[in-house]
Amino acid sequence: MTLMSIDVGGDIGLEVHPDVDQFIRIEQGQGLVQMGGRKDRLEFERNVSEDDAIMIPAGTWHNVTNTGHVPLKLYSIYAPPEHPFGTVHRTKAEAMAAYR
Repeated sequence: MTLMSIDVGGDIGLEVHPDVDQFIRIEQGQGLVQMGGRKDRLEFERNVSEDDAIMIPAGTWHNVTNTGHVPLKLYSIYAPPEHPFGTVHRTKAEAMAAYR
């Protein structure tokens, strides 16, 4: 499980997980979900807010952008797990550095 707090105007970063399905649940705030089969073709867009859930199939490019006025708080579950048990990254920058 990954917990995220995305600043106003920020995003999770355009990404794809080739072999991992992802579930995202919005706990606070408002955002825009974009998904597609190619990095340059995100043909699915939906506005999301508190209590919404997003299912992202493996191999789907996706991003979530905070479009609200407060931090966007969400959690994400991967199947199978994306990170080793006990992994903790205190910031997005720390997480990105660990997987380069």
